Amino acid sequence: MQTKIITLLLLFVFVSCQKDFLEKSPIIGVTEDNFYRTEEDAIAAVNAAYASLQFQISPAGHFRWFWGDIMSDDAIKGGSGDNDVNELLQLESFTGKSNTTLLESEWSANYEGIYRANVVLEKVPDIVMDEKLKARILGEARFIRAWNFYNLVTMFGAVPKADHVLAPSEYNLPRTNAEEIWLLIEDDLDQAIPALWLRSEYAAADLGRITKGTAQALLVKTCLWRKNWAKAKSTAEAIVASNEYSLTPEYADIFTEDGENNSESVFEIQYMNASGGNWGKNNANEGSFTNVFQRARGQFAGYGFNIPTQNFVSEFFKEGFEDPRLKSTVFREGEPMGDRGIFTRDATGGLPHQYYSKKYFNNKSEDAPFGDPNPNGGSNDRVIRYSDVLLMHAEAAFHSGDENAARTSLNLVRRRVKIPDVTASGNDLLKAIYRERRLELGLEAHRFFDLVRTGQATEVLGIYGFRAGVHELFPIPESQIQATNGALTQNPGY
Repeated sequence: MQTKIITLLLLFVFVSCQKDFLEKSPIIGVTEDNFYRTEEDAIAAVNAAYASLQFQISPAGHFRWFWGDIMSDDAIKGGSGDNDVNELLQLESFTGKSNTTLLESEWSANYEGIYRANVVLEKVPDIVMDEKLKARILGEARFIRAWNFYNLVTMFGAVPKADHVLAPSEYNLPRTNAEEIWLLIEDDLDQAIPALWLRSEYAAADLGRITKGTAQALLVKTCLWRKNWAKAKSTAEAIVASNEYSLTPEYADIFTEDGENNSESVFEIQYMNASGGNWGKNNANEGSFTNVFQRARGQFAGYGFNIPTQNFVSEFFKEGFEDPRLKSTVFREGEPMGDRGIFTRDATGGLPHQYYSKKYFNNKSEDAPFGDPNPNGGSNDRVIRYSDVLLMHAEAAFHSGDENAARTSLNLVRRRVKIPDVTASGNDLLKAIYRERRLELGLEAHRFFDLVRTGQATEVLGIYGFRAGVHELFPIPESQIQATNGALTQNPGY
């Protein structure tokens, strides 16, 4: 059976996706004629769109850190050896083929999220319900659509513009130029921001929903990609002025179980360890696979992917001292890996790696209380933190000619970990901002995209095989080109 450009799911299978605000409830006898009539129906529809944010294996793995970390100089693939997800090794060495199931799964997951958001945007407006809640739900759907298109355009460039629920005759859409996709993203976010609620306006049961600040932060990212420095700066300043977010006092607390949805959480995808999900039901799974994929092998019961490089670790020493964030970012030999034991190479099955990623490590005591713990990791995905917003503001302020504001935001991030202020100006200041992003946000899936966005990728990644004009983008999945009878075309160089 041929794969379609948009993966369509059964319209009325709504699944839960977050720890508090979604509950599974079977829908029996539902048809399109008797659904989308009540406030509860509107909430169920947007909850189904939220569920798509959790997809990590559908059917192959397509974690954000595959693209942001392993494709960069911060990490290597890892695993049990070269043949363990060899497709990923090919991608990280910039020799990857365009028929990889990894990219196919990423493409399909994003378009499924877009489809679900489009259903909300088309069906909910006609429902008679509280207008403020309706506006919020539509804002959430616009953000989810924008987020999925953001993933697609930053990975693939020009992609099909599925901005409505497609009729069968439209499945073979050609690619729309990247500029139009960026305009769609920006327009969705501009419309979502005034409709969304502040974080403080949500009830505790709604923890994890998209907020005004979430949409503003993605708009800042969008504006940085498009070099709209003024709008990026003013939007970041609006987030700061809202007083909805603050840096947590201790960097080490951010990625703990208790640190979930903390004061600097701007966009955090929710996972839980007690949903009973399994390997065969990813679309209904509320647990993260990242925990087991990144945990060391051997006695630590992980798969050992996303291995930090020496180049990355060495960056934490370049100011003449060890940056305090290193101990919260990687495990080093001789250190305890939580309650799972001391990290030695023998304990990992004799693998040669000196370092392992720490930010998504979970203790054995945090494993799922029932079922297979591997598809039921409980660690939330910290997608955008307030420190990211401050560093984006620093970058936008620098390019807007406001170096004082750039230094202020940069040094707020540094002061949290009690390291000296940056006093540089000019290009040295910009380099300091870029470097701070690498340290502060290390192994959080930003690095590859930061290098591409800022024009540093060829210089930094050239030694790994990166070629300018080709590897800024990933190949369009060959299966999609075949399924559309050639309506989709391949990116240059593949």
